[in-house]
Amino acid sequence: MSFQAYIDNIRAKTGKGPDDFKQLAEEKGLLKPGTKAGAIVAWLKEDFDLGHGHSMAIYKYFKDAGLI
Repeated sequence: MSFQAYIDNIRAKTGKGPDDFKQLAEEKGLLKPGTKAGAIVAWLKEDFDLGHGHSMAIYKYFKDAGLI
């Protein structure tokens, strides 16, 4: 599955895109240097019922954007 397919599936499931998750992660204090993937994955699994792969796609988005 491509990265864009993960993002599309996340949007279909949650109604939220990467920028929405960025804002929510900022509010939770998760966007800071050194934040581990496990913290992001646990949050997305718990609050949005996302699977590991989909959660890692959001983590990759944060990391590639230099947010963590």
